[in-house]
Amino acid sequence: MAPLLQVEDLTVRFHTKDGVVNAVNGISYGMEEGDILGLVGESGSGKSVSSMAMLRLIPEPPGKIERGRVLFNGIDLLQLKRRQMHTVRGRDIGVIFQDPMTSLNPVMPIGRQIAESMQVNLGLDSKKAGRQAVELLSRVGIPQADQRVDDHPHQFSGGMRQRVMIAIAIACGPKLLIADEPTTALDVTIQAQIVDLVRQLQEELGMAIIWITHDLGVIARLAKRVNVMYGGTIVEMAPIKQLFRHPAHPYTYGLLRSLPGAGGASSGDLTYIEGAPPDMINLPPGCPFWPRCSFRTKVCVEERPELADVNEGHRAACWHIDRVLQTSTPEAGEEEAA
Repeated sequence: MAPLLQVEDLTVRFHTKDGVVNAVNGISYGMEEGDILGLVGESGSGKSVSSMAMLRLIPEPPGKIERGRVLFNGIDLLQLKRRQMHTVRGRDIGVIFQDPMTSLNPVMPIGRQIAESMQVNLGLDSKKAGRQAVELLSRVGIPQADQRVDDHPHQFSGGMRQRVMIAIAIACGPKLLIADEPTTALDVTIQAQIVDLVRQLQEELGMAIIWITHDLGVIARLAKRVNVMYGGTIVEMAPIKQLFRHPAHPYTYGLLRSLPGAGGASSGDLTYIEGAPPDMINLPPGCPFWPRCSFRTKVCVEERPELADVNEGHRAACWHIDRVLQTSTPEAGEEEAA
């Protein structure tokens, strides 16, 4: 069976007055139907840009997709005309953004905003679309949905507005849902509710999900697999349990040690990754992480590593995978206790 999504050598640049920003540097990965993939990395790592490029939502100029393919159900999204891509985004791929107030129309009732998507993409008449809008609001946990359907976005809390965005995203029954840091602006209690809601909807609808975040704690609650990005590249990809138990890249290891209850942080003080993210206009030669890496040697500075197999389904781009694994893997007794 062909994968639902296949990203091949996706490369994105931004041409600015200060120079060329190397935002995404040849990433490749695939997804099956119903898969849940976490895309993790700090700000500027390329995770959001890569997904927005797949959807053809980066501004051109200054942005430009330099090369690559994005095969969705076997069709290269990067070759579609603008109108065709608009249909794919509305019907086949749903999107949830970080701030619903910048995505929702402030002067249009939320019911109309949900119904409009179904009228345009599914050809429903206004009455049927309106009824389904109420059903969707109820499905995503809006109480008294039949009474709230005519309210405007400012009449909802932040968590409720994000539920409205989820209702819009799933209105047309998409095969893929892309969630771009949808819980970042919410408190931890509401974050957990939104994650649980999306997981429940995924089980009911069978859609695949790409969840973009800098928070590994959120990913642990939701994802089946994780791609870790740094410097516009994927530096590690693994099943979620494998990543947490046996991180094979120094950056992933550092992220986990800075997470309460994970890695070395579970029994001692929290650690942090020293240094600053790379300058994406002047990326260092070799591995993009070497200036911050305690495992670095001469080869790291001179040559960029490719993704290499760690074990089944687990790959990392590092010259010193064995050393990282020896450091990051707990003793057998500790692992069993965990």
